[in-house]
Amino acid sequence: MARSELVIDLGAIRRNVRTLRRVLGRAELWAVVKADGYGHGAVDVGAAALAEGAAALCVATVPEGLALRPALGAARILVLGPSAAGEVAEARDAGLELVVADGEVPEGVPVHLKLDTGMGRWGLADLPAPGREVVGLMSHLASVDSDPEFTTRQIERFARATEPYAQLTRHLANSGGALRFPTSRFDAARCGIAVYGLSPFGEDPAADGLEPALRWESELAQVKLLQPGESTGYGRRYVARQPTWIGIVPVGYADGFRRDLEGTAVRVAGEPCRAVGTISMDAFAVELARSLPVGTPVTLIGHGVSAESHANVAGTITYELVSGLNRAQGRTRRSVIDG
Repeated sequence: MARSELVIDLGAIRRNVRTLRRVLGRAELWAVVKADGYGHGAVDVGAAALAEGAAALCVATVPEGLALRPALGAARILVLGPSAAGEVAEARDAGLELVVADGEVPEGVPVHLKLDTGMGRWGLADLPAPGREVVGLMSHLASVDSDPEFTTRQIERFARATEPYAQLTRHLANSGGALRFPTSRFDAARCGIAVYGLSPFGEDPAADGLEPALRWESELAQVKLLQPGESTGYGRRYVARQPTWIGIVPVGYADGFRRDLEGTAVRVAGEPCRAVGTISMDAFAVELARSLPVGTPVTLIGHGVSAESHANVAGTITYELVSGLNRAQGRTRRSVIDG
């Protein structure tokens, strides 16, 4: 029996794709669906994005691309991460495109050369003259959310290095670049987090016209009254100072509700309630204003509870939160709507 439910609204995905395409103008939108679509479901999100005009999908690994191919037919799929020598033949057979950030360019498969303009991760130090297999040139922005000056330098370096080969598809922008740095858009933008309606800047997504596509719901599994001096959870991190109603939610860090979300707000019966005490593997407690019946709905994300607010409490980013949601072993049910 599932202890919580993830509801994915493909209508929101499509609306976000439309928003991004308007922002990008003549540049193509390539939707990033790695890590199972950031926890939203890569096949469903990919199909919705393509139907709304995304020109390609991006994944992290060859196996991720291979998993998409049967469901998405002839869609253009780009593998962003490094590929092992033994995976090249599989990629070729499946019609995937590969990124080369060092080493030799494989034959018989479309290739994108990746230049390191400042990320300091995957990437060539200098861009060689592209051979016949090369169809694209790319780089990756490191700090669109924190350092506009450095971002501008990256854009300028990429423009200079790739200008002699402008006949190839040039792509640099991620979600943040696409939304806030027009000169980063070039021929295509690889947008991930914004497709899902989450802010690359840790702000309200509505500021950029985005709509969150994920809702996470559970319910109260137990309700009890703590007397003064009584506690809940490991380590007695929450001790009642007065008679206090608490509810136990059957979701914990094994499901993706992390230990460092202690103190964050969720909604119980539509009302904001604080997560209190140590969050355990399978459950956490919420402080209630009154006694409520077992089975009362609890919203963990959605309906006024944002992934951005949880990320701020946890000192992390929305990317990590949503991609860490665990649907293994039937703990969390996933459903898809088209709202």
